[in-house]
Amino acid sequence: MPRGDDKIRMPSSTAGITQYYDEVKTKITLRPEWVIALAILVIVIEVFLQIYGNSLFVL
Repeated sequence: MPRGDDKIRMPSSTAGITQYYDEVKTKITLRPEWVIALAILVIVIEVFLQIYGNSLFVL
């Protein structure tokens, strides 16, 4: 019977499924507020272009 500090280790791969527990560190990090602000800005630009774009870009 295992003691409290002994851990049972499972195989690293089961049925072709590999699990990665390491956290991925990227050089670019975006705060959630910036992502929301960017999405709102894109929506505002899209609405502006839908309303006024035809008159601005008439050839």
